[in-house]
Amino acid sequence: MNYEIVHTNTFTYETQVDQSLNTIRLKPLTDEVQRLLMYRAEITPASLTQEYTDLWGNQVETFFIPEKHNLLEVKTTSVVSIQRGSFIYEIQYSKRMQDIFHSQQFRQHYLSFLNETDYTLLHPEQLSEVKRGLGEMDNPVQYALRVMKYVYETFTYCGEATSVNTLARQAFELKKGVCQDLAHVMIGILRAGRIPARYVSGYLYVGEDSALKGDAATHAWVEVMVPGIGWVGLDPTNNVEALDNHIRVGTGRDYADVSPLQGVYRGGSSTLDVGVSVTLLEHPGE
Repeated sequence: MNYEIVHTNTFTYETQVDQSLNTIRLKPLTDEVQRLLMYRAEITPASLTQEYTDLWGNQVETFFIPEKHNLLEVKTTSVVSIQRGSFIYEIQYSKRMQDIFHSQQFRQHYLSFLNETDYTLLHPEQLSEVKRGLGEMDNPVQYALRVMKYVYETFTYCGEATSVNTLARQAFELKKGVCQDLAHVMIGILRAGRIPARYVSGYLYVGEDSALKGDAATHAWVEVMVPGIGWVGLDPTNNVEALDNHIRVGTGRDYADVSPLQGVYRGGSSTLDVGVSVTLLEHPGE
């Protein structure tokens, strides 16, 4: 599957800004199942950009605008090819996988994705509620699927109930939220069960499948580490394995690691307008 993604962020400042320093994470990943065919970032006012790879393997661009401006527009255009097939439902949890999962080496290697962050931490009484609904964690593969279904069935997708700063424990109390909140809650439950889990930021191609839900801008889901196999994506917003309509931009411990755009500026308040379009291409490069 080949997609073109056009993502535009437009900041309008209340008063004139005389300088701003910004960081963007909008360049899709390239790995064994996803390939970035084209990427272009257009920044207005014009700015020199420096690119680097962060600790989590994400492509990060920073740019500084020294001149005075009332508006900042960041428009990125990407073409991505994805070839990913469903397989988590076919995985048999073998004795060898069990040995890997319980090994000290496995724990140490994925410690960053086992430790809770402020975004993902759930209260003990909330985890007790989950345990009553799901039972004990015995098979991490099947448990991850049960957690995904639990979050999907327990929480109501609602764009007005939370903000980008909402924590998992707050969303858990509300039993409402957007994909970011559902991902944080799922990660919190998985990590409490000693299953390495990470946050994924990207885009969801909905197409004509109106059953799929996702933010109008970016989408978020979860990847779990299957012992001896690797990271597998699960989307609690839609209760599906993340397949070739899930376009990955970045991964990290939580939203803070993969926030699409961060910046500091000297001036008054601002408003942000975000526009995203994801188009299915019939042929590569079309």
